[in-house]
Amino acid sequence: MDAKKIKSALADITAERDPTLKSAKLASLCSSLWAEQGIELVVVGGSAIEMLTEGAYASGDLDMCHLGVATLPVRQRQEIMGLLGAKGGPRNWQVAGMYFDLLGPAESFSCTPYRRVRGPYGDFLVLQPEDLLVERVLMTFYPGESQTARNCARILISVALRGEIEMNWAEVRRLANRPEYRNLTECEKLVKQVADELKIKSPLHPN
Repeated sequence: MDAKKIKSALADITAERDPTLKSAKLASLCSSLWAEQGIELVVVGGSAIEMLTEGAYASGDLDMCHLGVATLPVRQRQEIMGLLGAKGGPRNWQVAGMYFDLLGPAESFSCTPYRRVRGPYGDFLVLQPEDLLVERVLMTFYPGESQTARNCARILISVALRGEIEMNWAEVRRLANRPEYRNLTECEKLVKQVADELKIKSPLHPN
């Protein structure tokens, strides 16, 4: 991507007032720039939930991880982000009026594919909703109860139960049973609470 295109993209992102669209545009630009170096990025955490729920949950920043390599050299991170006029580093930057975090290798245990989103500067990947749900439920209860994590999990569950995003509930159950999470009971409980409010049967209801 040449300097002129980068400058135009940054102006567009800086001027964008919709926070979710702003994050998506920055994810598209960063993914394209890093792809030129042979590195795939994926949106994770609350940022991924924000995009999957189309802004029903707002994270306030953009969190991404990388795929396929254990580490990215510090010099490379600073040089690539320098092309965007970013300030800070080597893991957290300010760019185009946003905070952008490049957190390390992605942790995903799901068998479902990453979600691929079409962006104005190229496609970008979003972590699987199944992983995001089980992870956020874990954060709700451990290391201590977190109302912020609970609210985030409930929003993701509600959007999935209403059929606004595709959620593989069998995969959610499998992930919650994995040793990395071990929180199936908590997942069942929270999903049932939201399902009861929506007056539908929980897809995780034990048979």
